[in-house]
Amino acid sequence: MCGIVGAIAQRNVVPILLEGLQRLEYRGYDSAGLAVVKEGQLQCVRSTGRVADLRERSAATEGPLGIAHTRWATHGVPSERNAHPHLSNDRIAVVHNGIIENYEELRASLTVAGYVFTSDTDTEVIAHLIHSHYAQGLSLLAATQVSLSELVGAYAIGVVACDEPDRLICARRGSPLLLGVGIGEYFIASDVSALLPVTRQVVYLEEGDVVELKRDGYRIFDAGGAQIERPVQTSELSNESVELGAYRHYMQKEIHEQPQALANTLESVCNSQSLVPGIFGAEAAATFADIDSILILACGTSNHAGQVARYWLEELAGIPCRVEVASEYRYRVSVPNPKALVVVISQSGETADTQAALNHAKAQGHVHTLAICNVPESALVRLSKLRLLTRAGPEIGVASTKAFTTQLAALFLLTLVLAKQRGRLTEQQESQYLHELRHLPSAVQKVLDLEPQIAKLAERFADKHNALFLGRGMHFPIALEGALKLKEISYIHAEAYPAGELKHGPLALVDKDMPVISVAPNDALLEKLKSNLQEVRARGGELYVFADADTHIREADGIHVMQMPEHAGYLSPILHTIPLQLLAYYVALQKGTDVDKPRNLAKSVTVE
Repeated sequence: MCGIVGAIAQRNVVPILLEGLQRLEYRGYDSAGLAVVKEGQLQCVRSTGRVADLRERSAATEGPLGIAHTRWATHGVPSERNAHPHLSNDRIAVVHNGIIENYEELRASLTVAGYVFTSDTDTEVIAHLIHSHYAQGLSLLAATQVSLSELVGAYAIGVVACDEPDRLICARRGSPLLLGVGIGEYFIASDVSALLPVTRQVVYLEEGDVVELKRDGYRIFDAGGAQIERPVQTSELSNESVELGAYRHYMQKEIHEQPQALANTLESVCNSQSLVPGIFGAEAAATFADIDSILILACGTSNHAGQVARYWLEELAGIPCRVEVASEYRYRVSVPNPKALVVVISQSGETADTQAALNHAKAQGHVHTLAICNVPESALVRLSKLRLLTRAGPEIGVASTKAFTTQLAALFLLTLVLAKQRGRLTEQQESQYLHELRHLPSAVQKVLDLEPQIAKLAERFADKHNALFLGRGMHFPIALEGALKLKEISYIHAEAYPAGELKHGPLALVDKDMPVISVAPNDALLEKLKSNLQEVRARGGELYVFADADTHIREADGIHVMQMPEHAGYLSPILHTIPLQLLAYYVALQKGTDVDKPRNLAKSVTVE
């Protein structure tokens, strides 16, 4: 993995490939490359630098057919020899997202057949495998189809051959890929944002699809080899929505887009006078009436959103809920409950671990499924019976911000709808919660107004290497999220604990060099939290407290207090997320790290 772009046209496609790769930089990568076919010759340029470096290296390269790739290392260290595209006998070039699980077996057999491997990647196996069938007289399409039947694992691929300058082959299974439709020209990409300069007409490929693109059209074949039609859709994504604008980084831009993202996500609900199950799909009312528990499957930031929702669902809706790390769920023996609603959460909807967890749950007999996702055409949405789209808009920064808060808003809606259906929500309570949801974007904007003070606070972290985050109750997952943000983009080692757990071990880490960041809402656990904070001060720890205005926590020696504008009740986790995002952002600026593209990380994790 990480990003694929391809094009076939009457014009030079190199500028299209490079622009597409640049728009995919946000996904994270460690090398980049392109291959172009012109007049029977295959030209390949690769680089371990940024796309800008690849642009310089390919200044003399041109052609009407080409594929390009940004790579995030899985097999083999980041290096030019491991960068994509991978070639076979200088005749066939392949770019690939995903992981081929049986590559060692295939590599051994291809080596016996005389193929020489020049990289450490699993992708090179695909190139040689296709060439082995192509050399036997099969067309590029047929050779690719036969080769795919021999692969075990996940892939999105683009394939070109110097002997077929009017043909581009692509395919997907377990990794996203789409077609862009132009006038006399066609494109492929792993993300629609890569194609916005050339087209907004796209075809979203299904699992197992193989496509042959030519200048005069394209053919799609399903997993069984039958030619089929897929609808052409007009993407709602605009060029402006993925531009940086006046902001210094995409992360900063996306933090500030949260009021609008929340308003968009809540629009259909907040413009009505009551909550109805239909916002989750036509079958939602019947499904919700048939369930007796919730199983949430998610990874990373989305898992933290699920952990907050567990508090809401059990307290307000009175329904048992468990939250599983998606990457672990299918590798343990669990007890399936067909009456449970399986909720999967993902920004991209293409997270491989979450997809696999959902498929495992369905195989175990779970029939009630709901996706909470930011991408309507994603695999996770298509795999689920019910869905709620978060409408956060494109999120470019690797560290998730607005996707997280809109996921929380969606999960709170789910909680309220289930509470109402189970007779645990009065009309007065429903009206009050709807009022609070309408007010939420405004409340978030007030927290964003604290940005200058938080930027000043971040200066104290310039020489820090470790940090502890504390929270209690439904704010403990917010502490987890704060720690994750800080470690993702500033590379400061950070851990989060329920504040009551301090005395059971983490207190041993506290000293004057260990900043302790605490979320302090005015809730039922406030007095308990204050006692925990005193434990930190008694050991000489430096406290940074994000406190509601009425908590009566005051500034003192070693205690730095950031007053939140208001208390939001059950929606407080959303408000308390914002300052932790801003803190991580400004600490990263102090550290001088690459905020939008932190080292070793990818935006959309489409491999296990």
